[in-house]
Amino acid sequence: MQLRSLQVRLSGLLMLAGLSGALVYAGITQWPVPQLLSWLRHDPRLGVHLPTLPGTSGGLLASLLVLLPLALWLGGQVMAPIRRLLRALEGAVASYRDGDFSFSISADRRDELGELIRMHNALGQTLREQRQHLVQRELLLDTVVQHTPVSLVLANTQGRVAYANIAARHLFNEGRSLNGLDFGELLLNVPETLRRAVESGEDALLSVPMDGADETFHLSQRLFRLQGRPHKLYSFRRMTRELSRQEVATWKRVIRVISHELNNSLAPISSLAHSGAELARRGDMARLPGVFATIGERARHLHGFIAGYASFAKLPTPQPQPIDWQAFLDSLALHCRYRLVGSVPAEPGWFDKAQIEQVLINLIKNAHEAGGAEDGVTLALAQVGHDWRIEVADRGPGMSETVLAQALLPFYSTKRSGTGLGLALAREITEAHGGRITLANREDGGLRVSLLLPVRVA
Repeated sequence: MQLRSLQVRLSGLLMLAGLSGALVYAGITQWPVPQLLSWLRHDPRLGVHLPTLPGTSGGLLASLLVLLPLALWLGGQVMAPIRRLLRALEGAVASYRDGDFSFSISADRRDELGELIRMHNALGQTLREQRQHLVQRELLLDTVVQHTPVSLVLANTQGRVAYANIAARHLFNEGRSLNGLDFGELLLNVPETLRRAVESGEDALLSVPMDGADETFHLSQRLFRLQGRPHKLYSFRRMTRELSRQEVATWKRVIRVISHELNNSLAPISSLAHSGAELARRGDMARLPGVFATIGERARHLHGFIAGYASFAKLPTPQPQPIDWQAFLDSLALHCRYRLVGSVPAEPGWFDKAQIEQVLINLIKNAHEAGGAEDGVTLALAQVGHDWRIEVADRGPGMSETVLAQALLPFYSTKRSGTGLGLALAREITEAHGGRITLANREDGGLRVSLLLPVRVA
């Protein structure tokens, strides 16, 4: 036990107070007060006026009168440093509450209070360092978020924008700040396709007409709690350049495949032609039919391979015409199973029946192959502004963000067999009609593919 500890000091003061009380009691009842009074009584001039000797109760009362102020003084001496420390700690707590971690307490004691002060100062130093590192990380994160090409908007439950980066300001408010604005009102100034995608609350891949051209956006919406309050983060990623780059890379791979297949077929044909010429020079006519048959077989294989790629590249120009929706749906039901949601429009559509029918057959087939209940594959028709909206939805697992971003690329397929080019073909046919295609994951599971076709194309 340290000699300067509070326990030792308090024990010493208690012993001092007790000893003082005992000395006062003994002095009054035993010595020297009784002897002094006895000696004074022998003086005839003072003996008559002297009080009687105090008894036990008098001694106790006198001890109490002496000990009470002494105890108050000693208690003040003991509690004085504790009171000073408590006031200092109150100031420290108030500073921490206000975010100021530069507060420290002078430590010039070597007892328990001094140890507490040193621990408090070490805690303040740790908090200052952590706060400094946190501020630096926040500055770094804010710099990265502000300069990312992805438009980020953070809104609270009332729809007010709590945070928006530079890309979002240019997308929604011509570069001006969005903080505190109503995000719903900002969406009134964007194309309807983008506004409807945001209002649906689902992730989506969609094409939006902007500045005289079509921009492809990948929309991501996430709910989370910030400082204990629910918020929603909207992420708008421009995919036009990325899709263009990936399309170029896809066509380069296609060209390499075609070049490889051409070399594999032309090299044997060239060799067989040389062998046939040599056999003809020697006059060995019996072996020439076999050589020509092999050349013809390789040529037919090469023709079939090239024709397969050409069938995808040579999509005929759409021939739109008025289409009765009921007759079109009856014809579609002969090829695939689906459940119609909503009513059939009375106004006729305007598109190429064969091409749109092929698109819907592929989409409905993909919806069935995605899994989920059979009756979960639905088809919905509606007129939205100047467009017909045709939706095919399922109850499968939906698409991941990576697959969703690449689903519309040419020749992209998630199937092991390499088939399933329906989405890329659907995109090409829809755009050839002057429309757009949108992919979105449903909140309660599944994928929704929406075709937007003009009501009337000149």
